[in-house]
Order: sequence, then C-alpha cells, then structure tokens
Amino acid sequence: MKHITVLGATGSIGLSTLDVISRHPDKYTVFALTANRNVDEMLKQCRLFKPMYAVMSDEQAAELLEKSIFELSLDIKVLSGQSGLEYVAGHKGSDTVMSAIVGAAGLKPTLSAVYAGKRILLANKEALVMSGALFMAAAKAAGAEILPIDSEHNAIFQCMPADYRSGMPLKHIRRILLTASGGPFRTTPLDELKSVTPQQACKHPNWSMGRKISVDSASMMNKGLELIEACWLFDTTPDNVDVHVHPESIIHSMVEYDDGSVLAQMGSPDMRTPIAYGLSWPERIDSGVSSLDLFKIAQLNFEKPDEERFPCLRLAAEAYRRGGTACAILNAANEVAVDAFLSNTLRFDQIPTVIEQVMDLLPEIPATDLSQIFEADEAARIAAANLISQGL
Repeated sequence: MKHITVLGATGSIGLSTLDVISRHPDKYTVFALTANRNVDEMLKQCRLFKPMYAVMSDEQAAELLEKSIFELSLDIKVLSGQSGLEYVAGHKGSDTVMSAIVGAAGLKPTLSAVYAGKRILLANKEALVMSGALFMAAAKAAGAEILPIDSEHNAIFQCMPADYRSGMPLKHIRRILLTASGGPFRTTPLDELKSVTPQQACKHPNWSMGRKISVDSASMMNKGLELIEACWLFDTTPDNVDVHVHPESIIHSMVEYDDGSVLAQMGSPDMRTPIAYGLSWPERIDSGVSSLDLFKIAQLNFEKPDEERFPCLRLAAEAYRRGGTACAILNAANEVAVDAFLSNTLRFDQIPTVIEQVMDLLPEIPATDLSQIFEADEAARIAAANLISQGL
C-alpha cells in the first residue's frame, strides 16, 4: 500500500490523480490533500478519501474547512499556509507526493518532499525551471525519485532505456523530440493576436487545463518551460531538444537513438495516463483512459514552431543558456504577465514583450542557494508589474 500526498488536489491534475487512486483502493491511500482556497471541493475530497491532513494555503479557507470537518465529525487535521504545505509534503507518513501546485508557489513544498527522499510525481514544472541545478542536486543527495508527470516528459521517460532514472546522463540518444499542440492560436493571423480574449486563450483544442497553464499553452511559454524542464530531467541542452508542433496531441513526445530508431509514446490526450504511470512505475495500472482509436484519428501532422508567433519559446531557450537566476526571472515575469492578461490589463501579444524586457532589466547571477532564486523571483515580479502599470 502506497501513501499519497496530493499537493494541489482541487486543480485538474489533482482531480485526475484522485480519480486514478480511487480505482485502486487496494494499492493506494491518501495521506494528505492540499489546496489554495476551494473549500467546497476540498471538503468533498475529505469526505471521500479521509486523509490524515488537509491543508489550505489561504488561512480563511482553512478556518472554514476546519469548521465543516468538525461538524461532520471527520478525524482530519487541518493546517494552513506555506508551513502547512511544507509540513505535509515532507511528512514521513507518505512515501509519494504528487506536486501539482501551479507556479512558483509549488517550489518550497516540492523541495520539502525532495529533502525527505520521497517519490515525487512532478507536475509542477516551475519548481524545476526556477531551481534546476539545486533541485536535481538535492534529489540526488536525498535519494528522491523524480518521475515527470507532464505528458511530454512522461512520454520521454517511457521511451528511455528500462534502467533510466531522471537526471542521469543520456547514453546512445541523439535527440529528444518534444511535441506541442500549438494551442488555440496556431493558425490565427498574427495581427489578430492583440485582440484575443482570456476566454479564447483558455479554450484549448485538446486538453482541459487550468487558466494559467492554458494561457501558457496559447503563448507556447508552456513548451518553453517544458524545454527547460527536459534539459534538467534528461541532463541535456536545448541544442538536443527539437520542438515539433503536433496538433492532434496523440504522440506525446519521442526519443531518437544513435542507430536512427525513434521511439514514440502515444495515447489519448488524458492526464490520467502519465499519472497512472507515475503512481505505479515501474509497473502499469488501469488509468480509466479509453483505448486510442487510430482509425478515427486517421492522420498525424507535424510542423516547425513559428518563432514570430511564439517568441516565448525562444526566450525560454535563451534563459536556460544564460543560466543562474535567468530561468527564475523568466518564470516570474511570465506569471505576472499572464495574470495581467487574465485580468484584462495586458494584451495577449504583450506577454512575451514583458518577459523579454524584464530579462533585459535584470541580468542573471549565479545561483548557489535558494535565497538567490527567491530574490530573483521577487525582483522580476516587481519589474514586470511596474512595466505593465506604466503601459510598457
């Protein structure tokens, strides 16, 4: 029996994780659940899974949850804030942690799980983007297992040799082919991008995701962050990772070997597949995903990414090459810009402009400890907010 902590339990990844867990009560039990402020969904999950701990990032939400849990006579300890997140993530009561908190907020609790030497199902790409070298070094020192849950990285992991572990040097591998859907604006005329709405940006053609990651997919910053993440997970560089726009989202990524063989992982666009693989690895379990119907799909298409349309991809590769705090600056500026777009205070086509200007304003420095990462993160947020308030 594996004991699971789900960080970000009320988001799309968290809900899919709990769906897979519910299909295998003989294999998995929920130790702790965390959320931001969605009390109704968290209470529903507490009644169903009866974890030992429930954590709300928002203190007022935690108070409301604690009151409801008391009224239902559930034996669940309610915690709140960053300290609560870090506590349950590192608690010895669980052996596996699903890291599905969106954005930079997921870094500290994920690191708590790393320091405890657990199996980390990494769906929070920003944690690795911000602190790549420090994150991977900590995992190695603590003996933590990092299993990627992003569909693309999970696909790459599945195409690696059987004895492969995240962070190991690649052997006999020529390149990684990282696929991208192209999002909702893949064919939208460039001059129309300035007028697209948050509702349009969040309407992904293939995947059901949260608002932030949906906007990242629309700008292709999501693929830029995944490019950085792939470099750390698979000990490579952007020169060895080729992004392929694949509108059908059926091939989730590929690995090319020295002999010319290309291994691809295929499947329906449903996050329960990589989640199930992460939970059960090196075995496999039923995820609840229906079989892939290739006759219905009929064809698979591939395109080179248009960097004029998707400058965020170029900015991400540049940040990785700069090193140090550059990726933390990139990520923070993007989070602020996306939030401004979702709040209708920034145009969609201005998101990469904000990011590039912040990267130019704040030169990267070597990152030897986490304090430098967080300082760069805060400085980038302030710089991005100032640019947006001044109208760029």
